[in-house]
Amino acid sequence: MSQLKNATRLSVASRAIAAVLGGYALSATATAALSVGLPMSRMDAVITASVLSFLIYSVAVIWAFACATTARAWAGIAIPTLLCGALVWLLGPAS
Repeated sequence: MSQLKNATRLSVASRAIAAVLGGYALSATATAALSVGLPMSRMDAVITASVLSFLIYSVAVIWAFACATTARAWAGIAIPTLLCGALVWLLGPAS
């Protein structure tokens, strides 16, 4: 019984870390990718991306606790974060 409680606590702690830190990383990289990639003026793209970052972070937190497994929660946050980071790297700095 004690091991089950510890496993549950570790699962919840892992999901909380995924939600807080992973959600922050995802919203930051998505904001950067949108700022560089949106076909608008630089100012409009940055403002739009910044507003959308609140939605992205909220969805990441919900995702972390809605998944059936902890691994799926981490993968669902880590993979889009890496894709957004790669997109920022490929598109380069906005000019």
